[in-house]
Amino acid sequence: MKPIELPTAPLRVINVGLEKFSEDLEKLDVQVIHVDWRPPAGGNVKLAELLSKLGT
Repeated sequence: MKPIELPTAPLRVINVGLEKFSEDLEKLDVQVIHVDWRPPAGGNVKLAELLSKLGT
């Protein structure tokens, strides 16, 4: 079995959601972009369905 070759270029990350994860990566000198994403309606399915009807 041939060993896996790892990339040699610097790691660049897009982090979605947990800000702590991007903070930890920054401490390791990893280039990171953080996107503050949250589920629509705070994850409440019924409320998300109602909100989706407003867009039509």
